[in-house]
Amino acid sequence: MMNVQTTDGDNLTDDYVEAAERQPKKNGHSHMGTPPPEISELVRAEDRLSFAYFEHCTIGRDDNAITATDSAGVTHIPAATLSVLMLGPGTRVTHQAMTVIGENGATVIWVGERGVRMYAFGKPLTHSSVLLQRQAALVSNTRKRLNVARQMYQMRFPGEDVSGLTMQQLRGREGARIRRVYRECSARTGVEWDKRTYDHDDFMAGSEINKALSAAHTCLYGLAHAAIVALGCSPGLGFVHVGHEQSFVYDIADLYKAELSIPVAFETAATQPEDVGSAVRHNVRDAIYDLSLLKRMVKDIRTLLGESSSDDVQSAGDHVGLWDERLGEVSAGKSYADDEWGYEEW
Repeated sequence: MMNVQTTDGDNLTDDYVEAAERQPKKNGHSHMGTPPPEISELVRAEDRLSFAYFEHCTIGRDDNAITATDSAGVTHIPAATLSVLMLGPGTRVTHQAMTVIGENGATVIWVGERGVRMYAFGKPLTHSSVLLQRQAALVSNTRKRLNVARQMYQMRFPGEDVSGLTMQQLRGREGARIRRVYRECSARTGVEWDKRTYDHDDFMAGSEINKALSAAHTCLYGLAHAAIVALGCSPGLGFVHVGHEQSFVYDIADLYKAELSIPVAFETAATQPEDVGSAVRHNVRDAIYDLSLLKRMVKDIRTLLGESSSDDVQSAGDHVGLWDERLGEVSAGKSYADDEWGYEEW
């Protein structure tokens, strides 16, 4: 099987290329004549690939696939199967590439050197605001918000009952758990550990293990961000975290750090790679696949927001209603100028 090298050294196999070649074309014409995919045609969030990272290249479009072009050639990636596209230093992106990415609901993250920040995302896979409304209702009610926050902590302490603990007590328990995870990973891998210290503006200033942790967490944040926006939820409406545009992203990512990003960071740092950021991205990507994390993440988000239906929210039609203070919702797309609803005179 032929391997296509990206500028980061990631291997994109023939599966990517073949999927790109199967992207629909209109009369064999270029992307200008390619219609956007219907919602029902898009790959579900939990069935998508995790992420691809590029740097020092130009991202373009070929029909319904995106392309990465550099001195080594052109790599095709089917946009409909991608969750996160990470654009590193030296990356340029065309308007048509952003168009197809947005149409296919992928998350685009512009990142700094070695990947430490994220800036933008594509539109959700769904036109429905059902989960977003539920998220807003839950986060706006103190009792309901506390219940969701406790559920998040309960997921980290299986077999224990945390339903009676306050947020302060839960934060203390979680802090102790993470410190224990750091110590255990350090002992297992032989990587020296002191404390978590990093500079958002200077990735290279940290120790190798802290750089590895930053890179691993960034990948995890990107995947959580993609799952959240793909379901039509708000990244900013968090239950444990608050006040940041990525509050809910941090909430969801924190559920898996002890299982994924922290151990991967320590295991990668133990091998002393020349480029720890790139090595971590490779290993995190493999771990995400092995753990079926994207599928779990989508399920966990729905569960936390009280969505028990097995139906994919993505399949919801392009529904638009009008809010009514008495009826809740009435039909849109019609004139109510001469309609009699039996309301009392104000």
